[in-house]
Amino acid sequence: MAGKARIVSSTQLQTLPPAQTVEPFGKVTYRVEPDGRLAVRAYILMERTIEGARAGIAVDGSGTMMRWFGAQRKGATNVVSPFVQRMCAYLAQHVAADGQVTAIYWATGDDGRALEEIGTLSAEQSSHFDFSGPRHYGTFTCLLPALKYYVEKFVTSRWGLYVFVTDGRLDDLEDVKAYTIQLAHSIAQEQRPGLKLVMIGVGGHIDEAQMQALDDLDTGTNVDLWDHKLANTMQHLAEVFTEVVDENMIIAEQGRVLDEQHNVLKDYRDTGLPAVLEFVLPKEAKAFTVEIGGNAVIQKIV
Repeated sequence: MAGKARIVSSTQLQTLPPAQTVEPFGKVTYRVEPDGRLAVRAYILMERTIEGARAGIAVDGSGTMMRWFGAQRKGATNVVSPFVQRMCAYLAQHVAADGQVTAIYWATGDDGRALEEIGTLSAEQSSHFDFSGPRHYGTFTCLLPALKYYVEKFVTSRWGLYVFVTDGRLDDLEDVKAYTIQLAHSIAQEQRPGLKLVMIGVGGHIDEAQMQALDDLDTGTNVDLWDHKLANTMQHLAEVFTEVVDENMIIAEQGRVLDEQHNVLKDYRDTGLPAVLEFVLPKEAKAFTVEIGGNAVIQKIV
Protein backbone atom coordinates (compact mmCIF):
# COMPACT_ATOMS: atom_id res chain seq x y z
CA MET A 1 0.00 0.00 0.00
CA ALA A 2 2.93 2.34 0.67
CA GLY A 3 3.95 2.26 -3.00
CA LYS A 4 0.45 2.88 -4.25
CA ALA A 5 -0.07 5.83 -1.96
CA ARG A 6 2.83 7.70 -3.56
CA ILE A 7 1.63 7.43 -7.17
CA VAL A 8 -2.08 8.27 -6.89
CA SER A 9 -3.19 11.71 -7.99
CA SER A 10 -4.54 14.34 -5.63
CA THR A 11 -8.07 13.63 -6.87
CA GLN A 12 -8.10 10.07 -5.53
CA LEU A 13 -9.39 9.51 -2.02
CA GLN A 14 -7.87 6.50 -0.27
CA THR A 15 -9.67 4.68 2.56
CA LEU A 16 -7.67 2.76 5.10
CA PRO A 17 -8.91 -0.86 5.31
CA PRO A 18 -11.08 -1.32 8.44
CA ALA A 19 -8.81 -4.07 9.76
CA GLN A 20 -5.97 -1.53 9.88
CA THR A 21 -7.76 1.12 11.89
CA VAL A 22 -7.26 1.21 15.65
CA GLU A 23 -9.67 2.36 18.32
CA PRO A 24 -11.15 4.89 18.64
CA PHE A 25 -11.17 5.42 14.86
CA GLY A 26 -14.03 4.06 12.79
CA LYS A 27 -12.67 5.25 9.46
CA VAL A 28 -9.56 7.00 8.17
CA THR A 29 -9.31 8.48 4.68
CA TYR A 30 -6.48 10.38 3.04
CA ARG A 31 -5.65 12.14 -0.18
CA VAL A 32 -2.15 12.61 -1.61
CA GLU A 33 -1.63 16.29 -2.40
CA PRO A 34 0.45 17.42 -5.42
CA ASP A 35 3.39 18.15 -3.11
CA GLY A 36 3.29 14.63 -1.64
CA ARG A 37 1.73 15.54 1.69
CA LEU A 38 -1.26 13.56 2.97
CA ALA A 39 -4.55 15.32 3.70
CA VAL A 40 -6.13 13.11 6.37
CA ARG A 41 -9.71 12.85 7.60
CA ALA A 42 -10.18 10.60 10.66
CA TYR A 43 -13.59 9.72 12.09
CA ILE A 44 -13.71 8.86 15.78
CA LEU A 45 -16.08 5.94 16.32
CA MET A 46 -19.10 6.79 18.42
CA GLU A 47 -22.79 6.02 18.70
CA ARG A 48 -25.32 8.78 18.27
CA THR A 49 -28.87 9.08 19.52
CA ILE A 50 -30.93 10.95 16.95
CA GLU A 51 -34.45 11.91 17.91
CA GLY A 52 -37.16 10.44 15.69
CA ALA A 53 -34.75 8.20 13.78
CA ARG A 54 -35.92 5.28 11.67
CA ALA A 55 -33.89 2.18 10.83
CA GLY A 56 -34.02 -0.45 8.12
CA ILE A 57 -32.05 -3.48 6.99
CA ALA A 58 -32.29 -4.81 3.44
CA VAL A 59 -30.80 -8.21 2.64
CA ASP A 60 -29.74 -9.16 -0.88
CA GLY A 61 -32.04 -11.85 -2.27
CA SER A 62 -30.34 -12.44 -5.60
CA GLY A 63 -29.40 -15.93 -6.76
CA THR A 64 -25.73 -15.64 -5.79
CA MET A 65 -26.81 -15.26 -2.16
CA MET A 66 -28.15 -18.82 -2.06
CA ARG A 67 -24.75 -20.20 -1.07
CA TRP A 68 -24.49 -17.80 1.88
CA PHE A 69 -28.03 -18.57 3.02
CA GLY A 70 -27.11 -22.27 2.87
CA ALA A 71 -29.90 -22.84 0.36
CA GLN A 72 -27.95 -24.69 -2.32
CA ARG A 73 -27.71 -27.99 -0.50
CA LYS A 74 -29.24 -29.67 2.53
CA GLY A 75 -27.31 -29.15 5.71
CA ALA A 76 -25.31 -26.18 4.41
CA THR A 77 -24.56 -23.39 6.89
CA ASN A 78 -26.47 -20.12 6.73
CA VAL A 79 -23.75 -17.52 7.35
CA VAL A 80 -26.04 -14.57 6.61
CA SER A 81 -28.65 -15.03 9.33
CA PRO A 82 -26.38 -14.69 12.40
CA PHE A 83 -24.85 -11.46 11.12
CA VAL A 84 -28.19 -9.95 10.11
CA GLN A 85 -29.72 -10.96 13.44
CA ARG A 86 -27.01 -9.09 15.34
CA MET A 87 -27.10 -6.06 13.08
CA CYS A 88 -30.89 -5.86 13.10
CA ALA A 89 -31.00 -6.10 16.90
CA TYR A 90 -28.32 -3.44 17.17
CA LEU A 91 -30.24 -1.05 14.92
CA ALA A 92 -33.40 -1.61 16.95
CA GLN A 93 -31.61 -0.88 20.22
CA HIS A 94 -29.32 1.96 19.22
CA VAL A 95 -30.84 3.71 16.21
CA ALA A 96 -34.61 3.32 15.82
CA ALA A 97 -36.58 5.73 17.99
CA ASP A 98 -39.49 3.28 18.12
CA GLY A 99 -37.26 0.25 18.75
CA GLN A 100 -38.36 -1.35 15.46
CA VAL A 101 -36.37 -2.14 12.32
CA THR A 102 -38.05 -2.45 8.93
CA ALA A 103 -36.52 -5.47 7.17
CA ILE A 104 -36.80 -6.54 3.53
CA TYR A 105 -35.18 -8.83 0.97
CA TRP A 106 -34.17 -7.00 -2.20
CA ALA A 107 -33.03 -8.05 -5.69
CA THR A 108 -35.70 -10.76 -5.79
CA GLY A 109 -37.93 -11.93 -8.64
CA ASP A 110 -37.15 -12.69 -12.27
CA ASP A 111 -35.65 -9.29 -13.02
CA GLY A 112 -33.98 -8.71 -9.65
CA ARG A 113 -36.08 -5.61 -9.05
CA ALA A 114 -38.71 -7.05 -6.74
CA LEU A 115 -38.81 -6.73 -2.95
CA GLU A 116 -40.09 -9.10 -0.29
CA GLU A 117 -41.09 -7.44 2.96
CA ILE A 118 -39.98 -9.29 6.08
CA GLY A 119 -41.68 -6.91 8.48
CA THR A 120 -40.84 -4.74 11.47
CA LEU A 121 -38.72 -6.41 14.12
CA SER A 122 -37.79 -5.46 17.65
CA ALA A 123 -34.36 -6.20 19.08
CA GLU A 124 -35.71 -9.33 20.77
CA GLN A 125 -37.47 -10.55 17.62
CA SER A 126 -34.40 -9.81 15.50
CA SER A 127 -32.08 -11.89 17.64
CA HIS A 128 -34.20 -15.00 17.03
CA PHE A 129 -35.53 -14.36 13.53
CA ASP A 130 -34.60 -16.88 10.86
CA PHE A 131 -33.24 -14.92 7.92
CA SER A 132 -33.27 -17.93 5.62
CA GLY A 133 -33.62 -16.09 2.31
CA PRO A 134 -36.43 -14.86 0.04
CA ARG A 135 -39.18 -16.96 -1.52
CA HIS A 136 -38.00 -16.06 -5.04
CA TYR A 137 -34.30 -15.41 -5.60
CA GLY A 138 -33.55 -12.76 -8.21
CA THR A 139 -31.71 -13.23 -11.48
CA PHE A 140 -30.08 -9.80 -11.25
CA THR A 141 -28.87 -7.64 -8.36
CA CYS A 142 -30.71 -4.32 -8.54
CA LEU A 143 -30.39 -2.00 -5.55
CA LEU A 144 -32.41 1.02 -6.67
CA PRO A 145 -35.87 -0.39 -5.77
CA ALA A 146 -34.73 -1.11 -2.21
CA LEU A 147 -33.19 2.35 -1.88
CA LYS A 148 -36.36 4.00 -3.10
CA TYR A 149 -38.42 1.82 -0.75
CA TYR A 150 -36.86 3.34 2.36
CA VAL A 151 -36.60 6.87 0.97
CA GLU A 152 -40.30 6.92 0.08
CA LYS A 153 -41.59 4.92 3.05
CA PHE A 154 -39.97 7.20 5.61
CA VAL A 155 -40.14 10.48 3.72
CA THR A 156 -41.59 12.27 6.77
CA SER A 157 -39.23 10.78 9.36
CA ARG A 158 -36.74 13.12 11.00
CA TRP A 159 -33.74 10.97 10.08
CA GLY A 160 -32.98 7.43 8.90
CA LEU A 161 -30.18 4.86 8.87
CA TYR A 162 -30.62 2.10 6.29
CA VAL A 163 -28.26 -0.85 5.94
CA PHE A 164 -27.98 -2.90 2.72
CA VAL A 165 -26.37 -6.34 2.91
CA THR A 166 -25.02 -7.88 -0.29
CA ASP A 167 -22.49 -10.41 -1.56
CA GLY A 168 -21.68 -9.28 -5.05
CA ARG A 169 -21.88 -6.87 -7.94
CA LEU A 170 -24.73 -4.43 -8.56
CA ASP A 171 -26.34 -4.48 -11.99
CA ASP A 172 -27.77 -0.97 -11.65
CA LEU A 173 -24.87 0.98 -10.16
CA GLU A 174 -25.21 3.95 -12.52
CA ASP A 175 -28.93 4.26 -11.73
CA VAL A 176 -28.16 4.16 -8.01
CA LYS A 177 -25.51 6.87 -8.44
CA ALA A 178 -27.91 9.14 -10.34
CA TYR A 179 -30.65 8.68 -7.75
CA THR A 180 -28.19 9.27 -4.90
CA ILE A 181 -27.10 12.58 -6.42
CA GLN A 182 -30.72 13.64 -6.80
CA LEU A 183 -31.44 12.62 -3.21
CA ALA A 184 -28.41 14.49 -1.88
CA HIS A 185 -29.57 17.68 -3.58
CA SER A 186 -33.04 17.31 -2.04
CA ILE A 187 -31.50 16.97 1.41
CA ALA A 188 -29.07 19.85 0.87
CA GLN A 189 -31.98 22.07 -0.18
CA GLU A 190 -33.91 20.94 2.93
CA GLN A 191 -36.68 19.49 0.81
CA ARG A 192 -36.54 16.27 2.84
CA PRO A 193 -34.92 15.06 6.10
CA GLY A 194 -31.44 13.61 6.18
CA LEU A 195 -30.47 9.95 6.17
CA LYS A 196 -27.44 7.65 5.99
CA LEU A 197 -26.97 4.60 3.77
CA VAL A 198 -24.52 1.82 4.63
CA MET A 199 -23.58 -1.02 2.27
CA ILE A 200 -22.18 -4.12 4.00
CA GLY A 201 -20.50 -6.87 2.00
CA VAL A 202 -20.74 -10.52 3.03
CA GLY A 203 -19.20 -13.65 1.53
CA GLY A 204 -16.16 -14.14 -0.64
CA HIS A 205 -17.15 -12.53 -3.95
CA ILE A 206 -17.70 -8.91 -2.96
CA ASP A 207 -17.11 -6.18 -5.52
CA GLU A 208 -15.62 -3.66 -3.12
CA ALA A 209 -14.71 -1.32 -5.98
CA GLN A 210 -18.42 -0.71 -6.56
CA MET A 211 -18.99 -0.12 -2.85
CA GLN A 212 -16.11 2.34 -2.81
CA ALA A 213 -17.55 4.10 -5.86
CA LEU A 214 -20.74 4.80 -3.93
CA ASP A 215 -18.85 5.68 -0.77
CA ASP A 216 -16.74 8.27 -2.63
CA LEU A 217 -19.53 9.54 -4.90
CA ASP A 218 -19.34 13.27 -5.50
CA THR A 219 -22.91 14.54 -5.25
CA GLY A 220 -22.04 18.18 -5.86
CA THR A 221 -23.24 18.96 -2.33
CA ASN A 222 -21.87 18.63 1.20
CA VAL A 223 -24.23 15.68 1.77
CA ASP A 224 -22.38 12.35 2.00
CA LEU A 225 -24.99 9.59 1.85
CA TRP A 226 -23.10 6.29 1.40
CA ASP A 227 -20.63 4.44 3.58
CA HIS A 228 -19.47 0.86 3.10
CA LYS A 229 -18.18 -1.96 5.31
CA LEU A 230 -17.10 -5.58 4.97
CA ALA A 231 -18.78 -7.89 7.46
CA ASN A 232 -15.68 -9.97 8.08
CA THR A 233 -13.59 -6.93 9.02
CA MET A 234 -16.14 -5.16 11.24
CA GLN A 235 -14.81 -5.17 14.77
CA HIS A 236 -17.87 -3.43 16.24
CA LEU A 237 -21.45 -3.14 14.99
CA ALA A 238 -21.19 0.52 16.02
CA GLU A 239 -19.12 1.01 12.86
CA VAL A 240 -22.39 1.70 11.02
CA PHE A 241 -22.17 5.05 12.83
CA THR A 242 -18.71 5.83 11.41
CA GLU A 243 -19.88 8.69 9.20
CA VAL A 244 -22.98 9.54 11.24
CA VAL A 245 -21.25 12.26 13.16
CA ASP A 246 -21.59 15.98 13.65
CA GLU A 247 -18.20 17.28 12.56
CA ASN A 248 -18.41 20.03 15.17
CA MET A 249 -19.36 17.70 18.01
CA ILE A 250 -16.80 17.92 20.83
CA ILE A 251 -16.07 14.49 22.28
CA ALA A 252 -13.17 15.32 24.62
CA GLU A 253 -12.17 18.46 26.52
CA GLN A 254 -8.77 18.56 24.85
CA GLY A 255 -6.47 16.70 22.50
CA ARG A 256 -3.67 17.02 19.97
CA VAL A 257 -2.60 15.48 16.66
CA LEU A 258 1.12 14.88 16.17
CA ASP A 259 3.29 13.55 13.37
CA GLU A 260 6.02 10.93 13.73
CA GLN A 261 8.56 13.56 14.81
CA HIS A 262 6.15 14.73 17.54
CA ASN A 263 5.40 17.98 15.77
CA VAL A 264 1.94 19.28 16.64
CA LEU A 265 -0.30 19.26 13.56
CA LYS A 266 -3.52 20.25 15.33
CA ASP A 267 -3.92 21.51 18.90
CA TYR A 268 -7.39 21.12 20.41
CA ARG A 269 -6.44 21.88 24.00
CA ASP A 270 -8.40 25.13 23.99
CA THR A 271 -11.27 24.18 21.69
CA GLY A 272 -11.91 20.53 22.57
CA LEU A 273 -11.41 17.47 20.35
CA PRO A 274 -14.05 17.12 17.58
CA ALA A 275 -15.55 13.86 16.28
CA VAL A 276 -13.91 14.34 12.86
CA LEU A 277 -10.25 15.29 12.64
CA GLU A 278 -8.80 16.94 9.54
CA PHE A 279 -5.10 17.65 9.18
CA VAL A 280 -2.17 17.36 6.77
CA LEU A 281 0.72 14.94 7.32
CA PRO A 282 4.24 15.64 6.06
CA LYS A 283 5.47 13.99 2.86
CA GLU A 284 6.38 10.30 3.30
CA ALA A 285 4.64 10.13 6.72
CA LYS A 286 3.51 6.66 7.69
CA ALA A 287 1.55 7.34 10.90
CA PHE A 288 0.07 9.99 13.17
CA THR A 289 -0.65 10.18 16.90
CA VAL A 290 -3.75 11.51 18.61
CA GLU A 291 -3.64 12.43 22.28
CA ILE A 292 -7.07 11.89 23.80
CA GLY A 293 -8.28 11.19 27.32
CA GLY A 294 -4.75 10.98 28.68
CA ASN A 295 -3.81 8.33 26.11
CA ALA A 296 -1.67 8.48 22.97
CA VAL A 297 -3.18 6.55 20.05
CA ILE A 298 -0.92 5.78 17.09
CA GLN A 299 -2.62 5.18 13.74
CA LYS A 300 -0.56 3.92 10.82
CA ILE A 301 -1.40 5.18 7.34
CA VAL A 302 0.70 2.89 5.13
